[in-house]
This record gives sequence, structure tokens and C-alpha cells, in this order.
Amino acid sequence: MDPASLKKLNAARAGRRAVALVTDLGDGRDRVVVEGDEVAAALGDSVAKAFRSGKSGVLELENRSYFINVHIPPPRLVVIGAVHISQALAPMAKLAGFDIEVIDPRTAFATPERFSGVRLDAEWPEAVLSGRPLDPYCALAAVTHDPKIDDIPLKAALVAGCFYVGALGSRKTHAKRVERLTSMGVSADRIERIASPIGLDIGASSPAEIAVAILAEIIKALRTRSAVSAERAA
Repeated sequence: MDPASLKKLNAARAGRRAVALVTDLGDGRDRVVVEGDEVAAALGDSVAKAFRSGKSGVLELENRSYFINVHIPPPRLVVIGAVHISQALAPMAKLAGFDIEVIDPRTAFATPERFSGVRLDAEWPEAVLSGRPLDPYCALAAVTHDPKIDDIPLKAALVAGCFYVGALGSRKTHAKRVERLTSMGVSADRIERIASPIGLDIGASSPAEIAVAILAEIIKALRTRSAVSAERAA
């Protein structure tokens, strides 16, 4: 590998950006493609598909063979609210390959006994996220029903370009949320990205069923996302 390519590859991975090393198996030449870079014609479509799937492999295209080696940052799921839904969602998200963490300043809810084996922060979300900022490979689910806890991380997720932003609540509740976020300076097109009511519409009623619906919607968003960076979202 060319040293310049290796440097670019390592920098992208360190910055939690999706990156692919595309090698022409005929002549051995390679190039590093960061998600969002322009790649011409059919090769560009194949690279984009590899970014969405996260799968590396050999590609036969126009009488040439390429190996696309994809590196996707581990998807991170941040749940705001240590509620019953979160208790069901956390183990399922871990099984699905997400780095899961739960944040809730309410110490009566955010207890190790309720979230064994899960990263748990009994602090205000803005304090936690200042040290571990959100990025485009993060999903955020706000499930406290408390604007004092939910609104600031929702804004942070929209500004960071998270691939998924969801919030629990009825349409009436969400309408009030929209008013608050608008007053906080969040643009309408960003607010429209919030999935609310949260989760796929599968008729879920119990906390476990709602957790299934949320995780399914997050996975769908991850696998169908467009190449969005925090800089483009800003």
C-alpha cells in the first residue's frame, strides 16, 4: 500500500469516518475513498453500496477486477432515558453490533442493577456528550418524555448529522417539541429528520415491543443512509 494511502486510511478511521481501500487487482494500484468522496460511474455505485452494507469483497466491473476493503466505524447508539424501553433495547442493540450507552441524570432510574453490562451515565446528557461528541455514525433515541433532558441532545444529534434521531411521544407532544427546537435555533429541515413517534409502525404496545420497533428503525436508517458528514449537516 502506498504510504500516503495508509496515512489517509488511518486518519479517516481515527476520525470515525467510513473509508474504503479500492485496489485494482490487475495492476495493484489502490486509492482511498472516504464516504462522500466522488467516484465516477459504476465503480462509484458499487463503493456506495459497500459503504451501506459494510461488506468488503471483489468486484468485477468493465473487464477489470477490484477489491473493495471497507472500514465502517462501529455504530454507536446513545439512548437518553433509563426507562423500561431502554432496558429492553440495550441487550438487543448489543446483539445487533451497536456500541450502546444510556444517559439519564435521574439516579433513581440510572442504576447499574437495571442496566447490567451497559455503559450508563447518571449525568446530564450535555455533560456526557461534551466529552464524547456525537457524529454521523451515531444514532440517538430520546425516550424520557422530559424536555429538560431530551431537547439538548436532540439538537446536538441533528447538528452532528447522526444517521438516526428518534424521540418518544405522540404527535401532539412532538408538535410542542418542534416549537421548542425551533426556538433553540434548529432549522425546519433538520427537525424533519426526527423520527417521532419513534420506531417502525408495527403496532407495538409493550416496552419490549417498542424497543424492537426502535431498533428495527435504527438498522433501516443505518443501512439506507446517505453519505452525510457533520460538516455538511452544519
